[in-house]
Amino acid sequence: MVQFTLPQNSKILPGKKIDAAGDAKNKKTFGVYRWDPDTGENPRIDEYTIDLSKCGPMVLDAIIYIKDKIDSTLTFRRSCREGICGSCSMNIDGTNTLACTKAIHDCGDNTKITPLPHMAVVKDLVPDLKHVYKQYESIEPWLQNDEPVPENGRERLQSQADSEALNGADGHGPAGCILCFCCSTACPSYWWNSDKFLGPAVLLQAWRWLRDTRDKAKAKRLEKLKDPFSMYRCHTIMNCTKTCPKGLNPAQGIAEIKKLMVSGE
Repeated sequence: MVQFTLPQNSKILPGKKIDAAGDAKNKKTFGVYRWDPDTGENPRIDEYTIDLSKCGPMVLDAIIYIKDKIDSTLTFRRSCREGICGSCSMNIDGTNTLACTKAIHDCGDNTKITPLPHMAVVKDLVPDLKHVYKQYESIEPWLQNDEPVPENGRERLQSQADSEALNGADGHGPAGCILCFCCSTACPSYWWNSDKFLGPAVLLQAWRWLRDTRDKAKAKRLEKLKDPFSMYRCHTIMNCTKTCPKGLNPAQGIAEIKKLMVSGE
């Protein structure tokens, strides 16, 4: 039988249980991943039972309530609270999503909240994003066009059809990606090849720039993706599309890049 040895102090242990709901009728327990690199202790799952009438309807509201009223040491990222910035991406009840758009009533009886999987953890619910941002930088995510500026000196315009190709008629085009990395961290191919495979989030961004009719660096962009790992480790598992909290389709974007590779356009 194959035996695996976990790194030292990596096993998740039961943590403390705090009932802050008292006799409240509408209460719920949240199991939250906790880890502090400064203590040298194992990660743990702390359980907080709260009165839902004292917080908003989303999971992020519950986490903010826990930090503000129960345990100020809890660490997490958040910003817009509107599903725009991607800061509060985390794993809730086994699914990568945004805490600010995940309704509490859609969760199980005892909700478990952990960081995005298969990423190093900075502290508690905060993943280390330095590597994925370097991968994002590698695709040069900015407009590249050496053609003369339009005579009127204004911006380079697009047709309505070209704009919809980026944004989607329903708002679900590749430009809708907010770089929350829920998709990449749900991808088994990325788990095993994240050192070379760019992952669905970065590749969807690559497709966004390849599809932009104002950009003139298509050949260079495609050339950078031709090696065996950057894109071709995608095996169309579809976890990325299933978990995307914005309803985007990274797998389709990757497929479109592959079609460009074959057609040579």
